[in-house]
Amino acid sequence: MEDGTSPSLSYRGDTDDGYDVRQWDVREDCEVRQILDRIADKWSLLVIALLDQRSLRFTELRRQVDGISQRMLARTLRHLERDGLVSRTVHPSVPPRVDYALTPLGATLHETIRALVTWTETHQQEIAAARAAYDVRAAAEQRQADEEAAARTALARAVLERGGPGQAQDVAGRVPR
Repeated sequence: MEDGTSPSLSYRGDTDDGYDVRQWDVREDCEVRQILDRIADKWSLLVIALLDQRSLRFTELRRQVDGISQRMLARTLRHLERDGLVSRTVHPSVPPRVDYALTPLGATLHETIRALVTWTETHQQEIAAARAAYDVRAAAEQRQADEEAAARTALARAVLERGGPGQAQDVAGRVPR
């Protein structure tokens, strides 16, 4: 085993806080995984954050969530309502007015989302620096790979120009004795 490599996926050294990463089962029918997939998607986080401020009508939400389609917003709200995070109230008027609001359960999730946003704001400079360093490394690796490929191509051309691999010549064109 390499130095610094854990004995197994679930090995956590000397930590013993009762947390088991395997609780996030990767099977599609895992409830925890399904809920995490739902609440952590691109649109749900934004909708929950907006509804924490006050209840909003569908059209208000659509205007405030940049880039979301009407279909995707309707789908997101339907899923959040099904999960008990958002309530939907239909007011009897013409045209019908529908308001969406966070439920008490949804409000507790917003506290977690707020902590995630705060963490992101605190560490955004470090993340930007890590991304820049990665991009520099990746570009250097790509340049090196391109140079190696060009050298192999040049070598192959040189071999073919000197009679191909069937003739006993080295790259400099000398015939061995």
